[in-house]
Amino acid sequence: MEQLEGSQWWSPELLQRYQFALLERLLAHAHETVPFYRTRLAALGYRAGQSITPEFWRQLPILKRSDVQDQGDALKSTSVPAEHGDAFKVNTSGSTATPLSVWRTDLHALILQAIVLRRVIWQGCDFRLKFGTVMWDREDASFAPAGGHHPNWGSPAALAYQTGPAVVIDNRSSTAEIADWLLREQPDYLRIVPTLLKDLRFHCRDQGLATPHNLKAIMCGSEVVSPDLRELVRRTFRLELFGSYGAREIGTIALQCPDHPHYHVQAEATLLEVLDESGNPCAPGETGTVILTSLHGYASPLIRYEIGDRAVVGSPCPCGRPHPVLQQVVGRTRDRVVLPSGKRRYCYFGSLAFWEFRDLRQFQVIQRSFFDLEVRLVARHRLTPDVEAEVARRIKIVTGEHFSVRFTYHDSIPLPPGGKFQDLVCEVDPADAPESVGAAP
Repeated sequence: MEQLEGSQWWSPELLQRYQFALLERLLAHAHETVPFYRTRLAALGYRAGQSITPEFWRQLPILKRSDVQDQGDALKSTSVPAEHGDAFKVNTSGSTATPLSVWRTDLHALILQAIVLRRVIWQGCDFRLKFGTVMWDREDASFAPAGGHHPNWGSPAALAYQTGPAVVIDNRSSTAEIADWLLREQPDYLRIVPTLLKDLRFHCRDQGLATPHNLKAIMCGSEVVSPDLRELVRRTFRLELFGSYGAREIGTIALQCPDHPHYHVQAEATLLEVLDESGNPCAPGETGTVILTSLHGYASPLIRYEIGDRAVVGSPCPCGRPHPVLQQVVGRTRDRVVLPSGKRRYCYFGSLAFWEFRDLRQFQVIQRSFFDLEVRLVARHRLTPDVEAEVARRIKIVTGEHFSVRFTYHDSIPLPPGGKFQDLVCEVDPADAPESVGAAP
């Protein structure tokens, strides 16, 4: 954290030199210990230890998500430097519901924890106060684990600071239950996904509920934070919404500027490129494909990795920080299933470990009725009945046990207009819910 407090005021030139020094080490390591990269770099005439220029860098091929899926542990380093500590596996469903797994070292994890801690410092949080989180999956927790009350904020904040308590509620709870919890617990800070925050705002308005009087800041991530949502938060809670952009396989990629609504790329840990259709860097105001390189990812190097998101490039920030600016990120959005009672349920599929099924390439869940789900699959081979049954069982853990699940197979699941992939699409109207009108299933 002390290092990050200093580097946030470097010049852009110094920050870029720092990044390319790390890139030279990373490429030398990947060339020496990862067969996949040894072949890929040799094809470009790479020599171990050579200086890396921006021109050479742009010659490196893009790493697709399908490459990471196909290569599996072949992308894992055979010899991580001892000072990086042990390696452990990180699993994700990704921005386009494409399951995969990569490896991460203890050192890389520690650096990413410092970036997470920077998020609450940039927002000016008082660590002595109460932190509230709406979440479920333990692996996705940046603070205390899900379930009840905790004496402190958990990792990483409690590693460096004496903190106040934390309270957590399951994100599968109804909007009314979340609103009651919020008013009862009165946290000073709230972390919640945009979909649930929007529902919460309309519920409070429609029910005439008072907003929590202690609330000082709201943090959002995991989904797109739209300008409309920011305006809703200003009107409802009289607060500015603080967003972040990240991915399980990379970590926190960008944080909202403390003084402006755009995002600063966390360039001390990640090199981010935004490229147009010709593979050239986008200028401020242009939208392109996000390409990422994890500068400390020595266990499973992700070099020029296409994550599946798009972003709008921003101009240099007047706050004085040198980090590249993203004006807006366009990634995943998430719908909610509607239960027979008419209540909506938020569904997070990232915890279901679909990466374990090596033939599964991508999925999308469509709610066709109050009792039926279609699961669209892209797979190398048709899944066996036993695997289909296990995938269905896991999906019903988060959607509801009453659903029947039907699988359909596709060559691809294209992005809809606007580029916002939905891993769950609901096609039913809550007003037609059978239990709400007394109808039998």
